[in-house]
Amino acid sequence: MRYLVYFFLLFSLSVFAQDEVQVHIKDSTKIKAKSIFGVDTFGTLYYATDNNTFNKKTKDTIITYANFQLGEITTANTFNPLKINLFYKDFNTVIILDNRLAEAFKVDFNTLQDYKNVSFVSTGYDNTLWIFNQDLQQLELYDYKANKIKQRTVPVQSEVLDLKSDYNNCYMLTEKYLYIYNYFGSLIAKHPNNGYDSMAFSKAHLVLKKENNLFLLSKNSNEIKPIEHLNLLISQFLVTNETLYIYHDEILRQYQLKLQ
Repeated sequence: MRYLVYFFLLFSLSVFAQDEVQVHIKDSTKIKAKSIFGVDTFGTLYYATDNNTFNKKTKDTIITYANFQLGEITTANTFNPLKINLFYKDFNTVIILDNRLAEAFKVDFNTLQDYKNVSFVSTGYDNTLWIFNQDLQQLELYDYKANKIKQRTVPVQSEVLDLKSDYNNCYMLTEKYLYIYNYFGSLIAKHPNNGYDSMAFSKAHLVLKKENNLFLLSKNSNEIKPIEHLNLLISQFLVTNETLYIYHDEILRQYQLKLQ
């Protein structure tokens, strides 16, 4: 009987190991940043410093943007480098930047005729933003040039923790569920939240964080797989294609995801 128990224990561990997404270290960079918002396929790094300056760092240059009147940058979406959006939650305002970090558009939700109390912002297609309307407890696709709501979702019943998107899909993590919407605002998938508190997303892969562990949900998949534990504290994490970035103690580490 004892041997049978050992057999099932070893079998379970083996199955779990096979389902685990393996990673291997590719590179690391020392950088002092308050927040890191994105790394593109060319290695361009987008981050904020302690003085709330937004930085775009390539191999050769660093260009910056600062708006001290709006205070701290809450989030920055760099998915579309031609239309980077900076969200200043304390002032309920979004700034749209071009690829030279020049101001292209400003959205002050306080001054709109249809006032919106926004708690999360992410990039949509064309001139749209996915915004979470805190007062209505619903996700909205907002055309900031036309000042028009193009889509609305059904209100949610639990606190929103994070919001990520690309041109085609929007991922909203709440205390109870992970919701996935298409660009029409239709719900296409819903997963129970098993303790996840934040996300990173890039094109094909969504990475979820639970305590100090990471999990992977690939596009067109319903299975959330654990990522190999790195024995490393995770202050921030990002994903670009099949590359995972982890920032801690002023070191940005780059890992290759080994996907089967």
